[in-house]
Amino acid sequence: MPRYLIERDVEGAGLMTPAELKAVSQASCRALDELGPRVQWEHSYVTDDRIYCVYRAPNEDLVLEHSRRGGFPVDRISVVAEVIDPLTAE
Repeated sequence: MPRYLIERDVEGAGLMTPAELKAVSQASCRALDELGPRVQWEHSYVTDDRIYCVYRAPNEDLVLEHSRRGGFPVDRISVVAEVIDPLTAE
């Protein structure tokens, strides 16, 4: 199943409180429950004004539907071609 990197512009994301991050995570999980196992959230990175989310889904339309149901912005979706790390250099 393809892996997607979703970029979400969220002003002040890095200043969100633990309670706010929990609420966002709960909204995402509710949307995932509605869509079933076809969409899977791996993890997200929160920076100053952006959240980068990594999802697995059979297609981009389901990623967009998850965002719509969760009320999340989507500024860019990229298909992850490969994952590399220090072991790749060996």
